[in-house]
Amino acid sequence: MARVVIATKNEKKLRELKRYLKSIKAEVVSLNEIGHSPRIREDKHTFKGNAIKKAVTVSRVIDGIVLADDSGLEVDILGGLPGVKSARFAGGRKKDHDNTVKLLRMLEGVPARKRSARFICAIAIANNGKIIKIIEEYCKGRIADSIRGRHGFGYDPVFLIPKYKKTFGELGLKTKDKMSHRSKALKKAREFLRKHI
Repeated sequence: MARVVIATKNEKKLRELKRYLKSIKAEVVSLNEIGHSPRIREDKHTFKGNAIKKAVTVSRVIDGIVLADDSGLEVDILGGLPGVKSARFAGGRKKDHDNTVKLLRMLEGVPARKRSARFICAIAIANNGKIIKIIEEYCKGRIADSIRGRHGFGYDPVFLIPKYKKTFGELGLKTKDKMSHRSKALKKAREFLRKHI
């Protein structure tokens, strides 16, 4: 049976990726499950660059197809911050809540019309050290003025979808799956893997 290795140690992200890939005819495992996790410094300036680096690095040392993603939030008025530092915005050992609080503080006093933002997801798929597919998807929205809702993770409780006037944290998984950056990218990745495997 073919094997797809997801190159992440983030358990919340891993659950989301596995949920989308469960229908492909392959064993889907994480780096933690196979007990092999090369140290990768995510030092590229784009989500795409980091995804490619992770996929290529892992696929050089393990058997099977490797899927890596890098994703995060860009806020226009902040010049694209937090960007590739989304997960470490408040510091290396800080948590999602700390990142969100820092973002809200930086946007204090900024009117709603100037709080435009986008989630970005880049997925790279590699085999034997070579990239075989790259996917990038986006989801546009605005940053709310406070934390709203308990669903999702990361910046979901402050990422407002104007159409619904609710954040991803309030909308829940079912609605988020219809429009999120990661769900769009993973649907394309799933179709590619179905044909490739």
